[in-house]
Amino acid sequence: MGNHSSVSTFLLWGFSSFPELQGLLFVLVFVSLLTILAANVSIMVAIKLRHNLHTPMYFLLCGLSFSETSVTLVIVPRMLADLLSDSKTMSLPECATQMFLFLGLAGNNCFIMAAMSYDRYSAICSPLRYAVLMSRQTCVQLLTASCVAGLLVSLCIVTTVFNLSFCDSNTIQHFFCDISPVVCLACDYTPYHAMAIFALSALVLVGSFILIMTSYVFIGSVVTKMPSAQGRHKAFSTCSSHLTVVCIHYGFASFVYLRPKDSDSFRGDMLMAVTYTVLTPLLNPIVYSLRNKEMQIALRKVLDSVRRLSPQTVNKRSLNTS
Repeated sequence: MGNHSSVSTFLLWGFSSFPELQGLLFVLVFVSLLTILAANVSIMVAIKLRHNLHTPMYFLLCGLSFSETSVTLVIVPRMLADLLSDSKTMSLPECATQMFLFLGLAGNNCFIMAAMSYDRYSAICSPLRYAVLMSRQTCVQLLTASCVAGLLVSLCIVTTVFNLSFCDSNTIQHFFCDISPVVCLACDYTPYHAMAIFALSALVLVGSFILIMTSYVFIGSVVTKMPSAQGRHKAFSTCSSHLTVVCIHYGFASFVYLRPKDSDSFRGDMLMAVTYTVLTPLLNPIVYSLRNKEMQIALRKVLDSVRRLSPQTVNKRSLNTS
């Protein structure tokens, strides 16, 4: 970070523009956080416990659920604290750390989705070689590469941002340390910096999206040549959940990070970021559970196991036994 920066703390203005709504927002966001944790943890537990889900697709889905949950935990607890607190300050190192973790995990999500599209490509286009192409080792390598790539790009962006001079206002018009609200406070932010940050953001979003679309072009060409309508339907149904999640994720992310910015866009970006950081991690497990019978059965069995182990059930059994 640049030593010439005279700002040591930032004020996260965020939802202070809506003081009358902060209590309601706290309740809504808190309930959403609990739901996100419950939904994603349930998916991870179901995949871990059910042997029929020990496949590459579900292994990658488990990684995506963990990454989505981590993104939420980086942003939402601090948001909740600020909704209840009059002091919404954050030190410069804390801001840099939050931005690094958020961007790194968000980039990790993009690359995991690209890995999931490669899994679907391998299963549909090369079914006889699928076990070799998507071995356990390959899945671990894909997840590791996704994490490393996301964190490296994030490190480059954060280094660029926090080597700028922050010498004027320290009020961030956002509820967390996102790129645009922070760089607009810099005194020496130039088109060169804007181009570098845009290129790095595009590398993650556009690069991973191209990989996903390339996989689905090959999948589409193979599926359309299948003689059986039932076979075509089954092949497309295995991809529908992933495609739905991709559309949700990239739609929100592209709106926030790839469109031109102006000073009047921060409120819209902030509201969209709520959707991106809260709604997307909530929708992903819902999409996979609603559109996937195997996941529905696994979640039902996990919930039944939890119900049998609950204190009320144990007490009833002990009373019946006695």
